[in-house]
Amino acid sequence: MSLERFISNALSPWMKEESGAEKDIVLSTRIRFARNLNDYPFPIISSEHSAETLRSFVSKELTESSESFAGSLELLNMEDLSKNEKTMLVEKHLISPHLAERSTAGAVLLNEKESVSLMVNEEDHLRIQCLFPGFQPEEGLRFANELDDWVESKVTYAFDEKRGFLTSCPTNVGTGMRASVMMHLPALVMTKALNRFLPAINQLGFVVRGIYGEGSEALGNLFQISNQTTLGKSEEDIVEDLQGIVLQIIEQEHEARRSVLKTSRIQIEDRIFRSYGILSNSRIIETKEAAKRLSDVKLGIDLDLINDIKGNILNELMILMQPGFLQQYADQPLEAKERDVRRAALIRERMKIEPR
Repeated sequence: MSLERFISNALSPWMKEESGAEKDIVLSTRIRFARNLNDYPFPIISSEHSAETLRSFVSKELTESSESFAGSLELLNMEDLSKNEKTMLVEKHLISPHLAERSTAGAVLLNEKESVSLMVNEEDHLRIQCLFPGFQPEEGLRFANELDDWVESKVTYAFDEKRGFLTSCPTNVGTGMRASVMMHLPALVMTKALNRFLPAINQLGFVVRGIYGEGSEALGNLFQISNQTTLGKSEEDIVEDLQGIVLQIIEQEHEARRSVLKTSRIQIEDRIFRSYGILSNSRIIETKEAAKRLSDVKLGIDLDLINDIKGNILNELMILMQPGFLQQYADQPLEAKERDVRRAALIRERMKIEPR
């Protein structure tokens, strides 16, 4: 494997799998563990030499004997990548923006399916991330625990009997786990019902963020729902609570879709097919508008109003139309207006592929 493999396709192999429930609403499930190693200063206070020593140790331990359930892991050092290559890995959710900004000693280990990402020297020594299509919180936790146990057999974690896993940020102390799902909620946004749920979700110890996590926008009616509490609850309890909240949101989204179809069918059809027409014919389109129109088309597919386009077009084009991928395919840096032109051309071509 090489870097080219990880940036040549917008859709990671795991995103193409048919497994996973509720895929019309839940695009993906992610389990992430924050871990630090004993005998090394945490990244926020470590020297460059210490960080490089840790990276060398971790990469050697984890690449030489990758277990079969994870697949072989390939190391990518951040300083070996261009700014745009790192941007593309962020756009695919394979690394975090924080890791992309590291100038030295940052790295990521990726498996062939791109479903496993082990970030080195991010905010913590290790960020162990596992990705799954659709709604699979229990399966995700089982796999992530197996991977975590394997990593722990190679290194010694910083762990306290009372506090649990020790992390750079106090909000991660305890299990060190973030369980999250990416949800497409156009009908709840359309009916303004989502705003009513947000306070209740927050009170239960969960948070709703945009597509790239903390500080990001909810483009294309895509929302990331994850736990905020890591201390005082077991991993199983966190996943169980997340599952309960998400199932309720799924039901509310289904109900909102049925309601708008019943009360405003012609308006919804008009909105969906206008967006389909704009995406199929526009010559210039900005990111926000493209995301909004793609969300409409995805809704049309899920409501069986559009039948000749695959349902994962939203996943694919939300990545392909980002600045990193647009500049990669253009093979040159692009100004914002140039990206708008390229984005429109790319979407036009993609929309024509399946109907023809």
